[in-house]
Amino acid sequence: MAAEGERASDLPLRGVRVLELARNVAGPFATMILAELGADVVKVEHPVGGDDARQWGPPFWGGESPTFLALNRNKRSITLDLHEPGARPVLERLLGTSDVLVESFRPGFLDRLGYGYAWAASHTPRIVYCSITPYGDRGPLRDRPGYDPLMQARGGVMSVTGEPGRPPVRCGISVIDMGTGMWAAIAILAALGQRRATGRGQRIVTSLYETTLMWMAYHLASYWASGVAPSRVGSGTVMIAPYEAVATRDGHLVIAAGNDRLFGRLCQVLGHPEWARDDRFLRNEDRVRHRDALHATIEAVSRTWTTQELADALDRAGVPASPISSAAEVAADPQALALGIFQSAPHRTIPGFLSVGLPVLLDGVRPPLRRCPPVRGEHTAEVLAELRFSPEEIEALLRSAAVSGPGASERGSGE
Repeated sequence: MAAEGERASDLPLRGVRVLELARNVAGPFATMILAELGADVVKVEHPVGGDDARQWGPPFWGGESPTFLALNRNKRSITLDLHEPGARPVLERLLGTSDVLVESFRPGFLDRLGYGYAWAASHTPRIVYCSITPYGDRGPLRDRPGYDPLMQARGGVMSVTGEPGRPPVRCGISVIDMGTGMWAAIAILAALGQRRATGRGQRIVTSLYETTLMWMAYHLASYWASGVAPSRVGSGTVMIAPYEAVATRDGHLVIAAGNDRLFGRLCQVLGHPEWARDDRFLRNEDRVRHRDALHATIEAVSRTWTTQELADALDRAGVPASPISSAAEVAADPQALALGIFQSAPHRTIPGFLSVGLPVLLDGVRPPLRRCPPVRGEHTAEVLAELRFSPEEIEALLRSAAVSGPGASERGSGE
């Protein structure tokens, strides 16, 4: 593992401390973005079980959940039971040294324990306090729990995902959770920038549901424009054609002929330049209206090619196209490898540990993997010492119900 602080001195959030009171996906993803940019993220986990994502599997990798590993790079972990009175002095000292607090508990939970925004702002007026909620802080659903698939359902994403005439499906990644984490990180960065001018922190509230609505923005605009709710179009999109997967002799190929010029080139490659003069296919709006006929027409020819043959021919003609890759193929993709986005570091239980880095370069350099995802409570004693607890106080805390080091029972913790 990289030495502490190694290669972090020139990262933009160096010197910023983030107190993470979050678990699962959205909150940890937000704080991981900040950690990648150089912030010192102190992740507070329950002494029993820790972050729920630690138990998500199989598979497990070296005894660790791949989901947890993917979302908790470059962080330090301490354990703290917020229900215990002994946790309060620790949390107060942590808050006093922090610039940002990120929490993703059920709405009202931290307020009931006395750790809501009013408490944080009274102790540390400069704190940027970010609450990641299911449905926001107002409205009839504000107190309900919420999870990624529920949001994809209620917010309409599943209504436009899948094939016509077949049951709706969930997007295969946690697009709502991770998207909400991104919005939270963006808002936190904006609040930190504003704090430089005002000297004051603020409260940020974001929600999974609002992220879902944002991802539905152009589908909602289409509904407002036409009065017709967009439907499922398989691998395609509702406003462009052809812009979808077509069958080949040995698989499928996604073709993205997003304008009339590219469609003409596609017709040339497939040996039917007359298609570009067909009244049904003249312009994009015509092709969208006759989507089914267009798809059948293209597939009648694409099925005579192998996937690679057609991909190569379209590439030579300048028509965007791609085979559909599995995770195994992505892991070996020469383009991904050339980008250096898969990063490695020595891990205590996982030989050959790999992780996906932040998808940005800063002055040509990708933010590094400085710390592997932590064992639950791995840094408890270290952080307590930084908070100026004496060795005797640290020893007493580690024996208490409020705080523990690594190795407590792996049962679930609840709220």
